[in-house]
Amino acid sequence: MHPSLAGAEPTSAWLDTPARPEARPALSADSTADLVVVGGGYSGLWTAVLAKERDPGREVVLLEGQRIGWAASGRNGGFCSASLTHGRDNGEQRFPREIDTLERMGLQNLAEIESSVGRYGIDCAWELTGSLSVATEPHQVAWLRDADEGTYLDRDAVRAEVASPTYLAGLWTRDDNALVDPARLAWGLADAAERLGVRIHEHTEVTALEKDGVGMRVRTAGGASVRTARVALGTNAFPALVKRVRWHTVPVYDYALMTEPLSAEQLDSIGWRHRQGIDDCGNQFHYYRLTADNRILWGGYDAIYHFARKIDDHLDQRPKTFDLLARQFFETFPQLEGLRFSHQWGGAIDTCTRFFAFFGTAYAGRAAYALGYTGLGVGATRFGANVMLDLLDGRQTERTSLEMVRSKPLPFPPEPFAYAGVQLTRWSLAAADRHGGRRNLWLRTLDRAGLGFDS
Repeated sequence: MHPSLAGAEPTSAWLDTPARPEARPALSADSTADLVVVGGGYSGLWTAVLAKERDPGREVVLLEGQRIGWAASGRNGGFCSASLTHGRDNGEQRFPREIDTLERMGLQNLAEIESSVGRYGIDCAWELTGSLSVATEPHQVAWLRDADEGTYLDRDAVRAEVASPTYLAGLWTRDDNALVDPARLAWGLADAAERLGVRIHEHTEVTALEKDGVGMRVRTAGGASVRTARVALGTNAFPALVKRVRWHTVPVYDYALMTEPLSAEQLDSIGWRHRQGIDDCGNQFHYYRLTADNRILWGGYDAIYHFARKIDDHLDQRPKTFDLLARQFFETFPQLEGLRFSHQWGGAIDTCTRFFAFFGTAYAGRAAYALGYTGLGVGATRFGANVMLDLLDGRQTERTSLEMVRSKPLPFPPEPFAYAGVQLTRWSLAAADRHGGRRNLWLRTLDRAGLGFDS
């Protein structure tokens, strides 16, 4: 174990705070609603808030199996990106005719999130910092120099922004990303939802959906149920309640570290005066940012898929990955040698074969789902919530007319082929990083099939 990890708490730094709200009571008796929202992460919370904004008289119930924001919404890096497609290049590859519209909608969505944060007084340390992508290998420099957006920074310019000996170039995009405290964003949205009249029940696991006359019945593990007209599903990496879409996602474990607060001298040694969210250009990439109290969150690189879509609490800790991340941190910032990590954690995100969200309905339009955000759900879930509500309300909108909304990604194959395919892809992406970005036969085959991704 790297010495900087000694004493690190095995939990999300965002959730490890006395400011965490007390749990709300579980559903204890049968109930009725106009809309039931399943899932207390960003997807469900935004759906509940927006549903009440659209129709204040609508009775909305939100059911969460554990705690509000306990899963991906409370464990991520806090990057609230404008992108709806996991980067422009990825979206343009799949929907070239729509990419300008999707980029515009993404920026609008980000602005509306900022507006909501202000309107509801959500104390989530919102900072519109933009993003800084950095090249750490020679072949990546041209990728940034040739980019259509952002300000290109050569080696000296990027190191003047953030002092790392690994940086060879950078691309600073100033309006595409905000940083947040992700857990406080989730808790703030839950508070806003309740002030709007949403009923929230935690520790209420939903086990089944059933047709019930012209509506639906939502059954829970505790025996109580809710009869409702419509259901919105925001279950992220967990098995979808609409079984036919389970093949479209797989859970992938992502890991992160959080440092102790930097001293004024340590902070001065790295610069970072503009506090951008940073990612590097490798296929196996890191993401990192400063927090409000000047800690550094450092995550990414390893993305681990377990056979048969396994999700288990013990997988949240992976010492091998934490050790690797710690060593890579000090390679990036050798001037911070001696700094210690206060927290180490992981968790599952859902990914699909196009690497950004897909949408649909079930039960004759009475249920809607949004899945497959692939790590960019902090911002894109609000867009997805609006899509689900459009679909449930039967509204024809600019969103529902998008080919991106009307289409589905290819499903993953059954095991053992899914596991073998994911492992081969991870190995191939790592090999491309080691060999100047050159993509092997497997990656080129995925590219031709429309399944390629290089970030």
